[in-house]
Amino acid sequence: MLKTPALLALAMTALAIASPALAQTPAAAGPEEARIKQVIVYGDDPCPVSASDEILVCARQDEKDRYRIPKELRGEEIGSTKNEAWTSRVRSIEYVGVGGIQSCSPVGGANSFTGCFSKLAKQAKAERSAMGDKSWADLVAAERAKRLGTIDADSEEIEARVKAEEKAKAEAAAKAAEGTEAK
Repeated sequence: MLKTPALLALAMTALAIASPALAQTPAAAGPEEARIKQVIVYGDDPCPVSASDEILVCARQDEKDRYRIPKELRGEEIGSTKNEAWTSRVRSIEYVGVGGIQSCSPVGGANSFTGCFSKLAKQAKAERSAMGDKSWADLVAAERAKRLGTIDADSEEIEARVKAEEKAKAEAAAKAAEGTEAK
């Protein structure tokens, strides 16, 4: 059911231009009251044809909304988990308040190490599957080759900078020695 008085007023105004007898308001119409029918059509569907004794108000909505619950009835709340899948809810509350064996918490005491080991094993398995077919030795060798590839250029740059600094110090010392000899 469409609840837009502005759309209804617009439809009645359009009918008043086309047919003054049908556009009368129900209170002023008297015994020959016109029925008002409100219809929602989706996509490119045509509006139905109205009968001579009724006013038809046709509202068009997107095709994607055809099988959706109307917005007025959805009642979606921002941040609400009401429409969240059950598996997601179970996963999020699975470990709330867990203590003891398999808990990996300081509250669990001596038996909680089993949960910590299980957690570490799951993380290691995820890391190993993310690495693919590479081994740690391959990763270390690749990083070493990358660093060794730039070491010569880096050392030449550092050596040139140090020589320039030494030359500037020697020149400054020579100028200072000339200045003291001239006096």
